[in-house]
Amino acid sequence: MAKEAVWMLAIVFGAAAGWMDWRSRRIPNWLTVPGLLVGVAANSLAAGWAGAKEALLGAGLGLALLLPFVLVRSLGGGDWKLAGALGAFAGPGPLISILLGTILIAGVMAMVLIIWKKRVKQTLRNMGRILAALLSFHLPGQDLTLDNPESLKVPFGVAAAIAVILYGAGQVLGRS
Repeated sequence: MAKEAVWMLAIVFGAAAGWMDWRSRRIPNWLTVPGLLVGVAANSLAAGWAGAKEALLGAGLGLALLLPFVLVRSLGGGDWKLAGALGAFAGPGPLISILLGTILIAGVMAMVLIIWKKRVKQTLRNMGRILAALLSFHLPGQDLTLDNPESLKVPFGVAAAIAVILYGAGQVLGRS
């Protein structure tokens, strides 16, 4: 299996996760856990033990980088497992680029949502509260987590899907 095929699988997996997150605001375990295993298996077939090592390092990196955000309830568990599975497909180096792209895309989505819902002032106040909490080495209030039903939520899986599709397409087309 060629590395291009691994990227095609990553694109299909990312698109499926993004679609699920868009439709239901959830990324189910039945998608993310097999996705991680398929990413490791595909990289193993494409590059042997070196591919397996890269896949496992990528999965571990994705899980490690996003775990703090899950623990403070600013990111959901499905999003966290999605990052691990994407890392299994991409490996650690490309995963960093994909996550940075995801953050940029999610930021644009958040700005559009904040402006559309006319919550700019509230968002600025909340950002001030978060900054004050971090500077005083405390966690922000419970009302600033995903648990607050009034909070605006950006589907991380959609942003990640766009990022992996763009990055993966560049890898596939660049190697042709």
